[in-house]
Amino acid sequence: GDFFVPPLTKDLNITYNMSMDKKYYYSEIFYSIQGEGHYTGVPTAWIRFFLCNLQCDGFGQLNPTDPASWELPYASYDVSQVKRVEDLPVWDKGCDSSYTWSKKYKHLMGQETPTVLANKLVDCLRTDDNPDGLFLHPTSKQKQHLCFTGGEPLMVTGQQAVVGIYEELKRQNNLPESMTFETNGTQILRPDFKDWVSSHDTEVFFSLSPKLWTVAGEKTEKAIKPDNVAEYYELSKNGQLKFVVGHKDEQWEELEVTVKKFRDAGVDYPVWIMPVGAREEEQSATAGEVARKAFRRGYNVAARVHVYLFGNAIGT
Repeated sequence: GDFFVPPLTKDLNITYNMSMDKKYYYSEIFYSIQGEGHYTGVPTAWIRFFLCNLQCDGFGQLNPTDPASWELPYASYDVSQVKRVEDLPVWDKGCDSSYTWSKKYKHLMGQETPTVLANKLVDCLRTDDNPDGLFLHPTSKQKQHLCFTGGEPLMVTGQQAVVGIYEELKRQNNLPESMTFETNGTQILRPDFKDWVSSHDTEVFFSLSPKLWTVAGEKTEKAIKPDNVAEYYELSKNGQLKFVVGHKDEQWEELEVTVKKFRDAGVDYPVWIMPVGAREEEQSATAGEVARKAFRRGYNVAARVHVYLFGNAIGT
């Protein structure tokens, strides 16, 4: 295969420079805040990779477990006149970032080497107050965050690209203090990726969002992988389990069963609950009820702040 396994070493620069010319697909690079979970409100540079092994077509449907009843606007959308990802709408049914994995939208994606991607991340950080695009912001003297999302950022290609991006930022002496991987928790971590995580001091934060059958329409045996996530937890104790849930009893029953599976596998990340809904109007309809159900059970509540601030528009 084309996945390079490095020797065990604390200096991975030379090893990864050998594959820095490979290009990787991505849909967006932008600067915003983190809107969900532990790092809510923290200024963040984002890269959204293309590809995912799940589709989550059940999100927002009247019956997420009945594919015959689903409406999928991303599938019927006329993309022929669209030139930029930023011009796509936010769909209220199905995955709200379908464009990051649907082949129909692949022609809108960028494809660049890790070096170019790292420089694009630096460029997105540039503002009048931060002209050099530094993760250590010159005004606040606070470290900006870096988030890898998707799609699914821990697909094999994502694991490769991330290491190269990090090495280029390190070469520029412009590293974040912490990096989040927004992942569905199904992917196996490759040996070279695990070696890389263990080789540096930058915090690796796994934001795991397992998809529930009664909410996302993804079958449990495909979407829930506690043993895989146990490897994440062994590698970094910094992370969270983040579930999208609605108000229906069967969704909460599935949640409890699923959380127990992760706990039984030794995963002790805190649990955050987010109300279902890609847009503000959907969230507002049930958010209060979902929040009450969550905190009464002792779980953290994530309000998806970027949806309220920016309407979940692409690039926010």
